[in-house]
Amino acid sequence: MSFDIDKVAELARLSLKPEEKKKLEKDLESILGYVKNLESLDTQNIQPMSHVLDLENVFRPDEVKPSEVRDKVLKHAPLTEGKFFKVPKVVERE
Repeated sequence: MSFDIDKVAELARLSLKPEEKKKLEKDLESILGYVKNLESLDTQNIQPMSHVLDLENVFRPDEVKPSEVRDKVLKHAPLTEGKFFKVPKVVERE
């Protein structure tokens, strides 16, 4: 498989020295060669999976609970307006 290492470096926003380009080109050729080998595998009867281990997420059920965090935080604010922080205006319109 051929590719332009300068174009790849440009797309990746990399500034490479000549010796780095040679090494990167060699590494990319190796990686792409391995992927090419994987393409030849017969996966017709293989079930797709997202993880090699048979894991399940364990979630707790959502429960609405009262929270007083906002009130505690607002109690320490220098200025508030209702249930909001009040701050000086920082954006001006033209």
